[in-house]
Amino acid sequence: MKLGMIGLGRMGGNMAERLRRHGHEIVGMDPGKPDAPAHTLEELVPLLEADGQPRVAWSMVPAGDITDGTIQGLAGLLSEGDLVIDGGNSNYLDSIRHGKELADKGIHFVDCGTSGGVWGLENGYALMVGGTDEGVALAQPLFDALSPPNGFAHAGPIGAGHYTKMVHNGVEYGLMQSYAEGYAILDASPLVTNVDAAIGSWQEGSVVRSWLLDLLIRALEETHDLDGIAPIAADSGEGRWTVTEAIANGVAAPVISAALFARFVSQHREDDKAMKVVAALRNQFGGHAIELEKPAGEQH
Repeated sequence: MKLGMIGLGRMGGNMAERLRRHGHEIVGMDPGKPDAPAHTLEELVPLLEADGQPRVAWSMVPAGDITDGTIQGLAGLLSEGDLVIDGGNSNYLDSIRHGKELADKGIHFVDCGTSGGVWGLENGYALMVGGTDEGVALAQPLFDALSPPNGFAHAGPIGAGHYTKMVHNGVEYGLMQSYAEGYAILDASPLVTNVDAAIGSWQEGSVVRSWLLDLLIRALEETHDLDGIAPIAADSGEGRWTVTEAIANGVAAPVISAALFARFVSQHREDDKAMKVVAALRNQFGGHAIELEKPAGEQH
């Protein structure tokens, strides 16, 4: 099927390529990519005509104002029966609002929480989808191409997809923090003289083995002892939203909450081995930028 992919960055570009490999026709739009077929929504939408089939546009741009502008722009350009998918990390309340705005014009909306980072092109993407049965069915061939076996879930009505992705990222905070603290304890011990090997022994047979652990080993291979990586881990929003929802629903979430607060603290500490691990892991799975340590004379 034909799809307009809005945003051709780390995620959108690889998703577009994976869809092409599965036989879909992708029309990319990105104002920052000179070779993209379209650079504005006005240029993109006319290119999505496909023999009377509904036009489908997938937004992979940053959450917040940019996504709001994209949805509003598409609402004025698409027609009844067309479909908009938001695959970014939008707040689920924004997605519910976007769904209502588009429904007023008869346009379908699906919120698709997307996980897979820079590895999704080859491994596939975990997709957590919210929307009506009709809207999801329109996009199902795309979801089938993007997701690995058992990697797709229609989680509920509009908003459920991004709600699920929000909680997913909250869990991610806790898992990364746990690995980071374990590494820091081993590194601080005078008894353990080969920390990399010790951590590496957890990769096979251990109950704590995981893809995140594999990425930690990869990070240590690339940057031994994580030298030069600043112990600063950004807070991109989903952890805060998860803790807020836990409070609103009376659910105890001490691990996720502590992991979130640790990221806050990392903005003000100069030497924290655990947060170096978190920063390195975020770079490994998502390509998130890492800050470099300043020379000793430049610390502040």
